[in-house]
Amino acid sequence: MIVRSPILNVMMNAARKAGRGMVRDFGEVEKLQVSMKGTSDFVSSADLKAEKTLRQDLSKARPAFGFLLEEGGEVVGDDKSHRWIIDPIDGTTNFIHGIPHFAVSIGLERDGEIIAGVIYEPISDSMFHAEKGAGAFLNEWRLRVSARRDLNEAVLATGIPHRGRPGQKTFIKELTAAMEQTAGIRRFGSAALDMAYVAAGRCEGFWESGLKPWDIAAGVVLVKEAGGYVSDFTGRSTMLDSGDVVAANDKIHPKLLSMLREARG
Repeated sequence: MIVRSPILNVMMNAARKAGRGMVRDFGEVEKLQVSMKGTSDFVSSADLKAEKTLRQDLSKARPAFGFLLEEGGEVVGDDKSHRWIIDPIDGTTNFIHGIPHFAVSIGLERDGEIIAGVIYEPISDSMFHAEKGAGAFLNEWRLRVSARRDLNEAVLATGIPHRGRPGQKTFIKELTAAMEQTAGIRRFGSAALDMAYVAAGRCEGFWESGLKPWDIAAGVVLVKEAGGYVSDFTGRSTMLDSGDVVAANDKIHPKLLSMLREARG
């Protein structure tokens, strides 16, 4: 039986509560597909509602902690050492289109380091969770990153810059290199779940640029506790500041970094 810390139980309970409301809201999305505006407005409301639930539950358990929220921005707490980093619906575009691949993401930062993370996929009731020094888990099962050693065996997840976002030409170079050197590339639409899948060994690696702290905070500790490596494109641990992330197992990570650097010139 897994023995979890009180703080991790708080995070998991909050994620499940927000997830229950999210599943109900997701059931309404299909009815709104005839109206783009109707769907977008509804999902914005669902996003805010989930964030409110998370903030209320986490504040009740740890009232002095601060927040960094996708919708609500930064909220400074009395405890300057601890901060919740939250994405209530990671994979909003999937949610809008009725694609059942999205997650609640909660990271806990202590003095600039992510020490605990929860990524909850409510449709499948999959709870990915990790705490520094205590391992990474999917529900009750211990997670380990993939043992594959070579890029030609690797399946990689990534995100694609879209709708005029910067970096498209650079991404095409990265994608071309990955197409030539790997066994496959997947674009699932949720960076949090991409990192959870690396931790679970479902993908050998993940890379993306231009992310926000709430997209990756929980995933950082999950991958590390599953035995993997996470860095920016320079190999440093500045992912939350730069928004650039490369996650993989210990054998693939340096090769993926090298591939991306060469592609970028």
